[in-house]
This record gives sequence, structure tokens and C-alpha cells, in this order.
Amino acid sequence: MVADMCISIKVGNSDYLEKHPEHRISFSQNFYIIGVTFAAGIGGLLFGYDTGVISGALLYIKDDFEVVKNSSFLQELIVAMALIGAIFGAAIGGYINDSLGRKAATIVADICFAVGSLLIAVAPNPTLIIVGRFFVGLGVGFASVTAPMYIAEVSPFEIRGGLVSVNCLMITTGQFLSFVINYGLTRVPGTWRWMLGIAGTPAVIQLVLMVFLPESPRWLYLKNRKEEATNVLSRTYPSPRLEDEIDILEAHMEQEQKDKVKVKYSDVFKLKEIRVAFICGAGLQAFQQLTGISVIMYYSPTIIQLAGFKSNESALFLSLIVSAINAGGTIIGIYLIDIVGRKKLTLSSLIGVVGSLILLSASCYVKGHGNPSLVYGWLAVAGLALYIIFFAPGMGPVPWAVNTEIYPEEFRGICGGMSATINWVGSVIMSISFLSFVDAIGLGESFMILLAIACVAIIFVIFYMPETKGLTFEEVSNIWKEKAYGKDKNIESMVETAST
Repeated sequence: MVADMCISIKVGNSDYLEKHPEHRISFSQNFYIIGVTFAAGIGGLLFGYDTGVISGALLYIKDDFEVVKNSSFLQELIVAMALIGAIFGAAIGGYINDSLGRKAATIVADICFAVGSLLIAVAPNPTLIIVGRFFVGLGVGFASVTAPMYIAEVSPFEIRGGLVSVNCLMITTGQFLSFVINYGLTRVPGTWRWMLGIAGTPAVIQLVLMVFLPESPRWLYLKNRKEEATNVLSRTYPSPRLEDEIDILEAHMEQEQKDKVKVKYSDVFKLKEIRVAFICGAGLQAFQQLTGISVIMYYSPTIIQLAGFKSNESALFLSLIVSAINAGGTIIGIYLIDIVGRKKLTLSSLIGVVGSLILLSASCYVKGHGNPSLVYGWLAVAGLALYIIFFAPGMGPVPWAVNTEIYPEEFRGICGGMSATINWVGSVIMSISFLSFVDAIGLGESFMILLAIACVAIIFVIFYMPETKGLTFEEVSNIWKEKAYGKDKNIESMVETAST
């Protein structure tokens, strides 16, 4: 009995596939996983579209409303209101994910997307635009927590990073589509209404698809709905790996319940290993925003105009190229994240971001201090492109992937939601302050601040981020126990526990 348990429990360790290579699952072997990933990723598509579309729509909102044109604060508020909504959506979404499940959270997100898009499309004044943007933001917040978590929990551990990164590809694809649609609608009457209102369509499509999608098997198991969980797992894993996965899931859930039985939901951060994990996860989310991605994506047309390309059409076209590079870079990240690893990919990404910010800040500084040459404008555009080339494969997907891996099953929703909330708080800070900083100190000087933050981010990753490539959820959990209590006090591995 004990011997059988030890054999099956080994699926909870990353060397399982070395001993049983025939059980390995690749991207091309299971189209069910791919289908679920892309269906869930529609939330990421909406996330990307609704956060990216405002950069072009804002140019035309200013044309329709003089009060917006004359107020940098109103422009920042229209951009940032979706992000403020995302803060609330991420925080509430974490609770809904843990209590009602991933499907319920996705459905709520779709309703928020649809309502917000409709309000914006018919808005007679800036006030209703702002209200609609808040509802859209709620949907973005829900989707930012739910989609990567859901994908991670239905994925085999050997391809988990790549599949979660597909959600980031959907985000960048949404951003790219927003620029394509923005550029295509430049001469259509009611331009910004179409730009912002069209996002309701994918939300309705996903709402219908959710009827046919299964719930996360790990959430079902946590809620003691084991037969349903087994049915879902059987769509991913063939025998005999299916039986191994069920055994390790059973053992892991029993251990988590034993460890957390005295911990109230509201006291989750009293557990030292969760605090340590949260510092890593929240830190990565914060640095993703504070190194400037929101500034680049939301204000790239404005930045390009400040760099010397004055027409709306030219600014949108060059921004479209930057957005296409973002989507292409994310595809590279999907390939590399499970090969190179999360930590190496993040470090190389940040080093490239530092180099591109040096070029971007220097060219904008020279341009802003009286040099009329368009050469510096082109250097600024090159800096924007290089920033995205380096940011997209690493700092784009890795923070989201890591945050789906590092928290215990019972608290994954609330911890992931809190971490995503940090991301959106950072996004709000960057988006609502950028134009004001540019007015106060200049464009080049503003990018120098981002450069300094990126250098701090490199130090954080070197000293605090562990490598989670190819590890199971159970092994990642042991990393944080070791960091929290030390090797000598670390809880025995599940294999050792099972064999005693």
C-alpha cells in the first residue's frame, strides 16, 4: 500500500517525467487544453483591447469635447478610470474565484465588459464615458485574475508557463487589434464611440462559451466535488497519468487542509510562507507597471506626437507598429518561458528595458531642449520599439505566470487578486501621473525616472525571485516554506511523508 502510494505520488515532482517520459504532454497532443486556453483567453483579449484602445480614442474624444481637450487631468482620468475599476475588480475577483469558482468570475467579468462598452458607445458627455470606463475596468480586473489562474489549473505542469503566457498573447493581441481598429476607424463618423463600444462583442461570445467550459479541477477538488474534478482531469490526462494526478492532488489537498485548518480566510497573510510568496508575486506585478509599460501602451500616440510626428494618423500608425511588436514579442515569450525559465527571462528582459530607456530618455531630452531635428524623433520611436521588444517576452508574461504558481490552492484566488490589485494600483499611478510629470519636468526626464526604477527591479529579481520552471504546484509550495522557515525547519516533502 505504502509502496503504491510512493509510486503515484512522484507525479508531484518535476523528475516524474524523466522517469516516465511517455506521460509527457505537448502543446500539439491535446487540443482540448488549447481550446480551453483560448476560450478563457478571450478575457485577456478584452483586457488588452480595453486598455489599449483608449490611447487612440482619446485623440478623438478631445476633438468632440472641448473640456477634455483643455484638461490634462480629464484626459488622465478617462484613461485611468478603467484602471481604478480594475483595482476593485481584481480585489473582488480574488474572493469570487475562491468562493464561487473561476467560471462565475469570468461570467461577471463578461457582464461588466458588455455594460461598460454599451455605456461608452452612447455617452452624451465625458461623465458617462468615465462611468463606462469604470465598468470596463471591473471586467479587466476580474479577467486579469481569473484567466491566467484558470489556465494554470487546467494545464500540465510541463507546459503551464507557455499556456499561461498564451493569455498574455491574447492581451497583446487585444492591444494590437485596438490599434488596428483605431487606425481603420480614423475617418468613420463617431470614431471613438465605435472604438470603445465594439469591445462588447467578444464579451458576449465568451459569455456563451462559458456555458460549455468546465470548472477548474483544482477548485472542484478543493470544494470536495471530486467526481466532477476527475471528469475534468480525464479530458487533460490519459491513463495512467490521470490516476497519478488524482493521487497527488488528493494528498496535496489533505496536507493543505491540515496546514491551514486553523487559519481564517481573513488571516491568510499571518502565514509566513504566504507572506514571503506574496512579496515576490506582488513585487513582480508592481515592477511590471512601474517600469513603464502602461505609459508606453496608453500614451504611445501622445509620446510620438511629442517626439515630432504631429498628425493623428501618423501617431496611430507608428503606435500600431509598436503594438504589433508587442504581440510578436509575447509569442517569443511563450516559447522561452518553459525553456529558459522565468528568472533568466525576466532578467534579460529588464536589462533590455534599461538599454531602451536610456535611448528613449536621451532622445526625448535632446528633442525637448530645443533640437528640432526629426532624427531624434525617429530615435525616440526606435526606443519605444526596443522597449517593447525586450519587455514583451519577459516582463510581460512572467509576473502573471509566477502569480498563478506560488500560492496554495485554498488561497490562490485571494492572493492572486491582491497581487493583481498591486499591478493595477501601479498602472493607475503611472497613467494618471505621466502627462503631469511631462508638463512639470519634461518627457526625457520622465523616462529617466522609469530607467531608475528598472534598475531597482533588476536587483529585486536577482535577490528575491526563485526559479519555478518545470516545477509542480507542490514543489513551488515547498520553496516558500523553505524560504520562510529555513531548510532545517522545512516541512517534509510529500514523497518523504508518504513513505514513512
